[in-house]
Amino acid sequence: MNSLPSFSHRRGLASISSGLALFLLLVSIVSLKMTINTIPRQKIPGASVIYLPSGKYLKYITFGFPSLAADLIYLWAIQYYSTYTIVDRYQYLEHIFSVIAELDPRYQDPYEVGALIAIYEARNLELGLKILDLGLAKNPDQWIFPFQAGHYAQMAKDFDLARRYYEKTMKIPGAPDIAKRLYAAASFKVMDLETAWETWQEIYATATDPRVKEIASRHLYRVKAAMDIKILEDAIARFKQRFGRYPQELAELVKFRLLSSLPRDLDGDDYLYNPEKGEVGPPKIWWKK
Repeated sequence: MNSLPSFSHRRGLASISSGLALFLLLVSIVSLKMTINTIPRQKIPGASVIYLPSGKYLKYITFGFPSLAADLIYLWAIQYYSTYTIVDRYQYLEHIFSVIAELDPRYQDPYEVGALIAIYEARNLELGLKILDLGLAKNPDQWIFPFQAGHYAQMAKDFDLARRYYEKTMKIPGAPDIAKRLYAAASFKVMDLETAWETWQEIYATATDPRVKEIASRHLYRVKAAMDIKILEDAIARFKQRFGRYPQELAELVKFRLLSSLPRDLDGDDYLYNPEKGEVGPPKIWWKK
């Protein structure tokens, strides 16, 4: 009777099989690259990307090594997008990075680099955010994707979009504390003063770092001043509508029952008032406070 192959013999066969599969994968990738490189780019713009199948189908020819294929395509993509003579290279940016995402969804770098290329090179914020959204969809436990998206939206001065991303960031375990501060600051920018006030109060109450408490205190001063000034400006507008002039002093707003009392800043000081223009301002500069 023939004896069963020894363990070391079976392990040797397995190693040979894995090596062969890896070799075939490399041959396939190199063959694909060589075939693509034979196509003149001048005649077919973006030809290096057009013939790359979707990640879903590409998985079937990776011989069990989709992560390695993702690495190779990612490195090739970096070279491709560094070739500035290909004028239409951004046309297929979403496709190439979605292929990498399908092959290795947990591969973080391509999402971040793809977004950088889209935003800084292609000048396409929407596409950059779409790539980061894909990263979050594939990795819902990774706060870095909505955090970076919020940063880019904030740079574009779309503060409403930024705060929605920061809100997503805050809900993911392990997210940095600064996400909440950025959310509060963005809420102020879109004049959601109530949310900004409540969030900065929470930050102040829970902060253990004195520097964070100081930051929160300054922002609380800023938010309260904005809310109080809005109340005073509304009362001044009603006063002018009734009497055809601005009040000589803010106390007239109380005298004529337009306000029950005058609000004061966070330190208890009166707000500054210009009776000639009817303008109100805080007695201190919030960021110097």
